[in-house]
Amino acid sequence: MQWQSQFSRTALAQRAFPMPQRAGGGFSKTRLLIGVVMAVVALFSYFTSSVYNPVTGENQYVSITERQEIALGLQSAPQMAQQYGGLHPDQSAQQLVDRVGRSVVARSAAAQSGYPFDFHLLADPQTVNAFALPGGQVFLTAGLLKRLETEGQLAGVLGHEVGHVVARHSAQHIAQQELTQGLTGAVILSTYDPDNPASGKTAAIAAIIGNLVNLKFGREDELQSDQLGVRFMSEAGYDPRSLIGVMRILDQASGGSQQAEFFSTHPNPENRMRRIEQAIVETFPQGVPDGLRE
Repeated sequence: MQWQSQFSRTALAQRAFPMPQRAGGGFSKTRLLIGVVMAVVALFSYFTSSVYNPVTGENQYVSITERQEIALGLQSAPQMAQQYGGLHPDQSAQQLVDRVGRSVVARSAAAQSGYPFDFHLLADPQTVNAFALPGGQVFLTAGLLKRLETEGQLAGVLGHEVGHVVARHSAQHIAQQELTQGLTGAVILSTYDPDNPASGKTAAIAAIIGNLVNLKFGREDELQSDQLGVRFMSEAGYDPRSLIGVMRILDQASGGSQQAEFFSTHPNPENRMRRIEQAIVETFPQGVPDGLRE
């Protein structure tokens, strides 16, 4: 299938090129050749998966279709909700989340994506979190909702999560992980010598580099979703400056104990606020107009 994992491709490559018995230098050369083939397959699969995203205006590399994204999100939604104590029983609060979320989608460019967005309020009263599954399943914890001060801040949170879906970040991560796994596997196969345990250090270094690359992609995704959140909530009639207030709330909720950005999937709040302010200026170069809902 089109979305088979890189592990499956690796397994096929290994069956196509069975490992020979050790015979001096020939073993290393054959292993190196197989590693090169695996790397080429991983790179070819990644760079031939480019598609155009009409909402973001970007070409991006994804290895699954939009229908597969929707199916993955629907399949994972019940389990994710269960991890946060299930859905919140307060129907009025759920209706508020539904109303704001649907307004952000329907009145912005996010509607062009065609994803069937569904917004869920989770019962967890302590955890401060919001996230989106591929295909349009968006979640918000009661712990975060109770900290929000305005409807505009709620629109900012939901606009950010809608941004993740529309930008197809989950699909991009799947493709990126397939690529890094394929390249790491190629390095391991090409360099590991069972008679020299120290050769395993190269494979470990390759795996660390792959993880850091994915972390960098994660930070870029958050910044792009902040920018899309500014765009979507503004188009829906909400004041985008409310999203800056959300960043301050998240910073306070963390107690100021932020992980070093280099080793985190999320940028530091200060950097996010600065980028949000830049996005607001780009959206409204003459200043934010009056009449937007806070």
